[in-house]
Amino acid sequence: MAQGLQQVQKQTQSIVLAPQLRQSLKILQVPAVELRSTILEELQINPTLEELPNDGVTIDSMSSDSSENNSSESNENTNEELDFKEDYDIFNKLDEDWKEYFAQENGNRVYSSEDAKKRQHFFDSLVSEKSLQEHLTSQAELTDTSEDEMRAIEYFIGSLDKHGFLTDSLSDISLKTGIPFRAVQSAHKIFLTFDPKGIGCFDLQDCLLFQLESEGKKKALAYKIVKEHFKLLLRRRIPEIARKTSASIFETQNAFEEISVLDPSPASKFSEDTNRVIVPDVSVKKREDEWEITLNNELIPRLRINSAYKEMLAKGRMNSKEKAYIQDKMRSGKFLMNSIEQRQQTIENITRQLLNFQRDFFEHGVSALKPLTMSQVAEIVGVHETTVSRAIANKYIDTPHGIFEFKYFFNPGLQSGDGQSISNKSVKESIALIIEGEDPAKPLSDQEIVRILGERDIKIARRTVAKYREEMGILPTNLRRRYRH
Repeated sequence: MAQGLQQVQKQTQSIVLAPQLRQSLKILQVPAVELRSTILEELQINPTLEELPNDGVTIDSMSSDSSENNSSESNENTNEELDFKEDYDIFNKLDEDWKEYFAQENGNRVYSSEDAKKRQHFFDSLVSEKSLQEHLTSQAELTDTSEDEMRAIEYFIGSLDKHGFLTDSLSDISLKTGIPFRAVQSAHKIFLTFDPKGIGCFDLQDCLLFQLESEGKKKALAYKIVKEHFKLLLRRRIPEIARKTSASIFETQNAFEEISVLDPSPASKFSEDTNRVIVPDVSVKKREDEWEITLNNELIPRLRINSAYKEMLAKGRMNSKEKAYIQDKMRSGKFLMNSIEQRQQTIENITRQLLNFQRDFFEHGVSALKPLTMSQVAEIVGVHETTVSRAIANKYIDTPHGIFEFKYFFNPGLQSGDGQSISNKSVKESIALIIEGEDPAKPLSDQEIVRILGERDIKIARRTVAKYREEMGILPTNLRRRYRH
């Protein structure tokens, strides 16, 4: 057979994640604090989106805003451009497709919770990156400064906030440290040359202005917007800024794009403090005889499509390229708002099922926790199991018994003597209470703990007791013994 190149037509199927679907998965998975950052990033690159003020916000006003937006969109005949039914149909099937794909790749092996733990262990085992303080100190050591200037730089490094900004004025720093004011001033000029660019500025506006100035854009429209119309910039009021600066909409948009590539938080690229504050995504509280579920919406910006762009589409005065750009951005903004709404609804549905399954826990505490799997909740909620896994990832729930991670409520169980399932967390608590009440001079052996649990109709092996005891950090019998004097 002769060798040579041949052109062959072949049809194959592959799974490709569209950018909007990736965004939906990210919105579903991130906790409330990170979700806010994700939304603010989208606000920076999408001119058709604007944030509504939170002052005087009520459920009724939110509903009226939504209905107003829907009616105006329908009047402007933009429904065709903003139709997401097909995208969400793909999104709803995405989890099952991925599961089937991984099953084929791994010989029909199902991705288990143990696999997830191993994966997380690998991530947790990664060596931490250099901290901002270490990065700045290494630069300070290479500078030619006086003793007073070095002291001031060291103070700057130690007093930066989480964004990399100084919280005190130079005069206040001089008074607090006793360093001459001129030395503090010259040290600050040196400090501003450090990497990352913008480190040591006093606030966001100062940081953006410094970056623009260092790029030689002091006379640019972007610099003027940041300096003179900063509050409007934060609210994405492009049409209003265009009027005030006598610039066109597209010149203003180009200026916004210049600003969007600047770094608003120079310290964010460095390793974060692992001692983070936990903000519950949802709370479950009892009011009189009824349980109430409240989603945490305080950190999630309220969005809407800017009416100025709707009017521009309705008037039809744009060329085809401009119209396509606006329609694409409006579609992206609408998809973002729908994804946020879907995220909140999914979390609420999962929480409601947790309340139904684990009502005894909410009433009585950890000892009443029951075994529960994600597949059980997924079946009732009407989503795939992996969707539940994403929805509860890194999220917390505020209960009458404290703040718990969502994953805490999903756990395997043991079979009791009467045939009922018991959560392993409940068994662990029972073991801890038994050991807490033992005689320190005669601590109980694991076999004696098995016997006591058996009397309570909990059948468990001795090696399981030893395993749970080790997981809770409880010492073995011989190391728990305390002799009386």
